Amino acid sequence: MRGATHVTWAACVTAVALVGTACGGGSGDSGGSGADGVVRSSWGDPQNPLEPANTNEVQGGKVLDMVFRGLKRYNPKTGKAENALAEKIDTKDSTHFTVTVKDGWTFSNGEKVTAASFVNAWNYGADLRNNQKNAYFFQYIEGYDKVHPESGQPTASTLSGLKVTGPRTFTVKLSQRFSTWPDTLGYAAFAPLPRAFFDHHAAWVAKPVGNGPYRIQRYTKGSQMSLRTWKKYPGKDKARNGGVDLMVYTDNNTAYTDLVAGNLDLVDDVPAAQLRNAKTDLNGRYINTPAGIIQTLAFPYYDRRWNTPKAVKVRTGLSMAINRAQITKTIFQKTRTPATDWTSPVLGAGGGYKAGLCGRACDYDPAAAKKLVSDGGGIPGGRLTVTYNADTGSHKDWVDAVCNSINNALGNDRACVGSPVGTFADFRNKLGQKKLTGPFRAGWQMDYPLIQNFLQPLYYTNASSNDGKWSNPQFDKLINEANAETDKKTAIQKFQQAEGVVRDQMAAIPLWYQNGSAGYSDRITHVELNPFSVPVYNEIEVR
Repeated sequence: MRGATHVTWAACVTAVALVGTACGGGSGDSGGSGADGVVRSSWGDPQNPLEPANTNEVQGGKVLDMVFRGLKRYNPKTGKAENALAEKIDTKDSTHFTVTVKDGWTFSNGEKVTAASFVNAWNYGADLRNNQKNAYFFQYIEGYDKVHPESGQPTASTLSGLKVTGPRTFTVKLSQRFSTWPDTLGYAAFAPLPRAFFDHHAAWVAKPVGNGPYRIQRYTKGSQMSLRTWKKYPGKDKARNGGVDLMVYTDNNTAYTDLVAGNLDLVDDVPAAQLRNAKTDLNGRYINTPAGIIQTLAFPYYDRRWNTPKAVKVRTGLSMAINRAQITKTIFQKTRTPATDWTSPVLGAGGGYKAGLCGRACDYDPAAAKKLVSDGGGIPGGRLTVTYNADTGSHKDWVDAVCNSINNALGNDRACVGSPVGTFADFRNKLGQKKLTGPFRAGWQMDYPLIQNFLQPLYYTNASSNDGKWSNPQFDKLINEANAETDKKTAIQKFQQAEGVVRDQMAAIPLWYQNGSAGYSDRITHVELNPFSVPVYNEIEVR
């Protein structure tokens, strides 16, 4: 999932004018206490409408996690994939699967959740004509090449590998063996959809209806989304509060100020400028915990200047010009850890993390960096412009620090400059339109806790989040072989070989692993971040 971002109003008065209430107060029925109390949390507008197969960034993902439940759910403490709506998923060959959906589940509009709810949703998500960003996640289901061809128009509208066999059962045939495929099914793209999504699509998009512990009450773009507890939710993970008001901010420093002032209950991205004082400001109500997030610099390989054999030396040299240890210590107060590979320590060795895989290419070595950049023909265009969204995540601070480090290493104080884009949505749009000519920030938050998720969506040819359009046949081959392995240990070894190709080509520069950081008010308790660094909203209690 594309990296975390938070968007906020620059001034409290703006929020007052738009929502007609005190800053951070939300809609008229916000506040309260106990089981009916509403949590007020900072948030950012999602890039796209909240269709599950069309949401691949963090802000929209937070909402989908509250509004939907799929076949699997990732344990909020361990990240392990556990059955949610799946009663069982059977296979004998890791190619043919039989799925049985639990009985007794409905959408919040009263419609039953059936096998068809999943099959219809997956067919919609895969169909090229629906232009869903997460269509790629259905690529291993047989018939994907017919509904989503690489070129030309689709010759089918449904995946031949999906068959409804009963009210609560359906079969899945994959185009190749994929032993860990069931573990991917907790990702939001695989959520079920009610008939209302298809029959009254515009109305559904305006107010999405799901089957999770919360219902969407209202959404005013640029201002606030209000979610309220669905009292008839049949799952065990019921909400312990009355709802959540997600307040839109364009500056997380403003959100933090509102939190300290008592106008907000939760900020799940404490800005870098406040990290030094957060524990004191919040009287210990501060969370700093490892998360499955990595920050990288990606490159526009659609620009031929970056896509040459010699450019590999330039990219590797730039990696060695970045003093990760100094930046994570001085700017991020050790809430980041210098990266030594392209995944996350949260996975552990059993999940595919291999410390030190990057080797010398991730060590700070100014002399070697300068020589490699020179041997590679210098920076394309003569200057490195690092593009980032300026509205969230303290990106300006670290981009400036990265550029200073590169400039010092290369002995040129104008070799690297930051290039801010006003909002996350505009930043994403520029990426999609291939308008960038230099590296760009590319934080990644895992969708599910498998090494495959840190590699395939980002570096596989034409993958859903391969924004730079990097392509390498050897990498693709190793990924396919790893997915086909039924032995997990062997599969991980193959994935790590594929990661070695990323390293040798320096497809992207790994910067640091990111902790989840959050601060909360004394009005709420039981606040935790899951391994994805997202608040476990349903477990929060209001005093």
